[in-house]
Amino acid sequence: MPWWSILLIVLAVIAVLMFVLYKVGTNLQNKQMAQKEQMADAAQPMTMLIIDKKVLPMKDAGLPKIVMEQTPKKYQKAKLPIVKAKVGPQIMNFICDDAIFEDLPTKGEVKAMVSGIYILSVKSVRNKKNNAVEEETGKKKKKSFRQKMLARQAEYQKQLNDEILAKKQNKAKEKTKEQIKKEKERAKKIQDDIK
Repeated sequence: MPWWSILLIVLAVIAVLMFVLYKVGTNLQNKQMAQKEQMADAAQPMTMLIIDKKVLPMKDAGLPKIVMEQTPKKYQKAKLPIVKAKVGPQIMNFICDDAIFEDLPTKGEVKAMVSGIYILSVKSVRNKKNNAVEEETGKKKKKSFRQKMLARQAEYQKQLNDEILAKKQNKAKEKTKEQIKKEKERAKKIQDDIK
């Protein structure tokens, strides 16, 4: 077999693999968008005092047993951003969104949107002490590869959250336009009935 036919076969296999990966990626992205929308719909505002925040494996995070039972075993060893916070009289462990993990202050009060045990977004922060080390030394710390990748992921999560918020606002605008049309039609029917 000539070398160019082998090259064509390899290129065809690579093209098929790329197509399959593209399809799988878009399906996973659509599922993630749907899950994010559901979580955003179920979110409630909470005021909490952040005691500690760490990136820990799920099994060491001190999450409720039901969470551990429902999570597949291969994900139980994955590291998650965990926030230990005082909500009212209770001290609870929350899973935090990667996009806002760096913005949460330790020993600071936060108003956040929470869905179950998942912190989706931060509305306001009091007693912010995150950048105190950088301000004292005047130098920025060099970030490791992992920190750079987490920062990039946080940017993408913020973009995704903005897109979900924009979709919600568009749906709300469409609903109000439809309601206005219905009210006008109803008013016309009432006037026609009066005549």
